[in-house]
Amino acid sequence: MPSRVFRSTDFVVGTSACLMACLIAVPALSQNSTAKNATEPRTHEGMHKAAVPVPPIKPGVTRIYYIAADEVDWDYTPNGRNVVGLPRPEAAEDESTAGIQHRVYHKAIYHEYTDQTFKIIQARPQQWEHLGILGPLIRAEVGDSIRIIFRNNTHLRVTMHAHGVSYTKDAEGAMYNDNTSGSVKTDDAVLPGGTYTYIWKVPERSGPGPMDGSSVLWMYHSHFVESMDINTGLIGPMIITKKGEANPDGSPKDVNREFITDYAIFDETNSWFTEHNIGKLAKTTRLKISDPILREKNLLYSINGYIEGNLPMPIMRKGERIRWYLLSNSNEEDVHMAHWHGNTVTWNSMNMDTLFLGPMAMAVADMTPDSEGIWLFHCHVNDHYSGGMVARYQVLP
Repeated sequence: MPSRVFRSTDFVVGTSACLMACLIAVPALSQNSTAKNATEPRTHEGMHKAAVPVPPIKPGVTRIYYIAADEVDWDYTPNGRNVVGLPRPEAAEDESTAGIQHRVYHKAIYHEYTDQTFKIIQARPQQWEHLGILGPLIRAEVGDSIRIIFRNNTHLRVTMHAHGVSYTKDAEGAMYNDNTSGSVKTDDAVLPGGTYTYIWKVPERSGPGPMDGSSVLWMYHSHFVESMDINTGLIGPMIITKKGEANPDGSPKDVNREFITDYAIFDETNSWFTEHNIGKLAKTTRLKISDPILREKNLLYSINGYIEGNLPMPIMRKGERIRWYLLSNSNEEDVHMAHWHGNTVTWNSMNMDTLFLGPMAMAVADMTPDSEGIWLFHCHVNDHYSGGMVARYQVLP
């Protein structure tokens, strides 16, 4: 049976450990001790006057989110091309010199709303502007429940499918033959204009494991036709914090700042809006075989849906405790090597400045920056780097 844990200044004492310490500290009674002596509190130096009470475990809360899938025109380059200012070979093809200053595609993404009317989009705080195309951050502490009131404002069939948390069959958000029927299948494909409530639980197995810090990253995404749904833009992050280690909003107490980056290749030839964005030919053919050049032109090597340095710059201060959450998309090309210039991170008890991500990966790395300045943050796979999977971060004094 796991110990209940409470914090006392700079150390943590488990209930079972505390009880053992008390037993060791109290000497065994002699055979001649009277019942009165056995029950009298011992008050001499080094002995406890009374047992230390164990704080009760705080019950979990239900965290409610109003999330909708909306159609948008997404600009991968809102500030223009090659914002980072990387040198390019003279012979290299450069769309920006041909007058193509913006890469805009019609997409569907998740938005958070203020309430069940779905009339007002919840403003995204400045510290989370870098989330870009990603859906709203969902937070919870181990022991909580998550209730998602979901509205489909698109003309597609879409869902919300979560990784890592616990759910019943009516909250899985994925369609396949699973011997369920009727209302239990409603979550598998929310129709255009429809609303559905997903309920996810957060048991111990959804939180940090033995090798993790105080919080872990999961993701959620649409899972009707999974590859097309994700390439269309329906993906978002979820952070689960260890029991007792969370602030009221669910964020970890031992971290000063958090940043989330999705190393995401969006294949616009495998989107629900391919015909709208590229043309009928792209929709009706398998471009990997029939026209790989056209497909390559419509692969967007992004970080959070931004390419070529357009990601809003993550900003931190020297000496702060920074937590980076990294994830990736599901295309076979989504094999990445995230690299920080100027500083190192700790992952799995190892110091490093690169971190490997395979398709649909989720990883957490901690940083205590000691080098000030504006630094490059990019994928080290050559095609991805030259294709625009590049950003910057800043460390202030």
